[in-house]
Amino acid sequence: MTEHTSDTIFASFREIARKNPGKTALIYVGTPFSYGRLLDLVERFAASLYQLGIRKGHKMMLYLPNTPQWVIAWMALQRLGAVAIPIAPIYTAYDLRYMAGDGGAESIVCSDTNFGYVKQALQDTGIKRIIPTNFVDLLPAWKRLVGWALDRVPRGKIERSKIVFPFKDLLEKGRTSLPEVEVQGDDTAEMLYTGGTTKNPKGVPITHQLFLKSAVQQRKTGEPLIPWGEDIVIQGGPLFHILGQMVGLGPLCVSGDTIILLPRVNLDAMMDAIQRFHAKTLFGVPALYRMILEHDRVDFYDLHSLIYCFSGGDFLPEEVSRRWKERFGAHIYQGYGATETCGGVSLSPVTEKNPPRTIGKVLPIKEIKIVNPDTLKPVPVGTPGELLVHSDPMVSAYWNKPEETKESFVEIDGKLWYRTGDVSSRDENGYLYFVDRTVDVIKHKGYRVSASEVEAVLQEHPAVIGTCVVGVPDKKVGERIKAFVVLREDVKGITAYELSRWCRERLASYKVPQYIEFRDSLPKSKVGKLLRREMRTQERKKLQNPAG
Repeated sequence: MTEHTSDTIFASFREIARKNPGKTALIYVGTPFSYGRLLDLVERFAASLYQLGIRKGHKMMLYLPNTPQWVIAWMALQRLGAVAIPIAPIYTAYDLRYMAGDGGAESIVCSDTNFGYVKQALQDTGIKRIIPTNFVDLLPAWKRLVGWALDRVPRGKIERSKIVFPFKDLLEKGRTSLPEVEVQGDDTAEMLYTGGTTKNPKGVPITHQLFLKSAVQQRKTGEPLIPWGEDIVIQGGPLFHILGQMVGLGPLCVSGDTIILLPRVNLDAMMDAIQRFHAKTLFGVPALYRMILEHDRVDFYDLHSLIYCFSGGDFLPEEVSRRWKERFGAHIYQGYGATETCGGVSLSPVTEKNPPRTIGKVLPIKEIKIVNPDTLKPVPVGTPGELLVHSDPMVSAYWNKPEETKESFVEIDGKLWYRTGDVSSRDENGYLYFVDRTVDVIKHKGYRVSASEVEAVLQEHPAVIGTCVVGVPDKKVGERIKAFVVLREDVKGITAYELSRWCRERLASYKVPQYIEFRDSLPKSKVGKLLRREMRTQERKKLQNPAG
């Protein structure tokens, strides 16, 4: 199969689909969707969106789990030159209000189980169209009936109104011809929200050209193991995340591979799909590989079809990598990337024996500097420093965030560089090593959690006068979130459970602290700045010396 030749996402996908209409593009809950059928569904959905007034530049949120509807909606927006804003399906109305308002979204595709959150946030946003769908809407009738009969399908209540347009209805109505829309490679295809060190998530605009170039590089890394167009990828990451997109969405646009979609991470379902469909590629955060290795029923499944196992989003412990190779005979290849770099900056070559702990070599479309973070001057080879990344094209600014843009993007010698904030080093052979992360970003189950965001939510509780949130190292999930809280002197009876419930109502589940400890005071510098570093040090000492 030949590589795509178009410079926009939908044109690339359509080129592949027309050449291979009978080839399986997606497998969802055991049901295959051919490239030809998927293209037809995308065109029909795009036609209905056009009839609703969706035009080039329009912003639409995707508030869905990994389903064919997610892919269809995303591709349809690329067809129209509109901008997709994917967000986590576990976000609450609290997150939805902020992102819809900040991003300027006027429409949203959501699961029926999230319809209630959309309704709660509606009057505080500019959303004018709601397109709900159920997990099983596109499955055969018999599968839907079995799922409902066995009570295996979550269902939410949808209220009909003039702004509600069910997904299935739009597919049925979308049989009219749709005019071609002129879309350029430098047009914005989507905007992903990322956490980091600030209170509020930041919108990262990604162009068609940048997405395609990054997807090609990601796919080419594994090509020596799996020829172009012959891969079967088990999607172990969410489609709203850039790494999940590069591994599990990019191939539909650049190489014509087959993607197995799972609506949620269920280890038995995942391992069954690997065995049943002979999956060749698995992507997941380090915690996923550990969970599979330690799963009670792992011996019930044959996972030896896996050839290319890729880990990103956090540092992979050597012990997990070693155990995986011994058990399944496949290496786990690591990589490093960020939303702001549109995925991979470095990936481990599959044609070389990679040294321990490396995060690979820098990709041909990326350029890096490792610098002193205070002076931005390059450090000697092998010396740790802050990692800066440049590419052409590249993300050049956050959406509607001039101050954060100024802090994170710098011009050096006529080139724009993204400051990752991560400490790395590079050896004389070009291998990159991750040394430490930005200190105020907590990596929990592969997610980047802003300590400031969690602190801000806790601080809003009327009983709380001070907070400090840090990451506590944990072998299974990377880091667990711990909050130190100072209560007002006149407040009695506030419990950790109540504060946890407060957070659950305002934060995505993965951002809620696992531990809450009450303190009389918190350490601060002479100028009153919270010393998170001191709290982190205390927690690490406890782990090293539990008896002390």
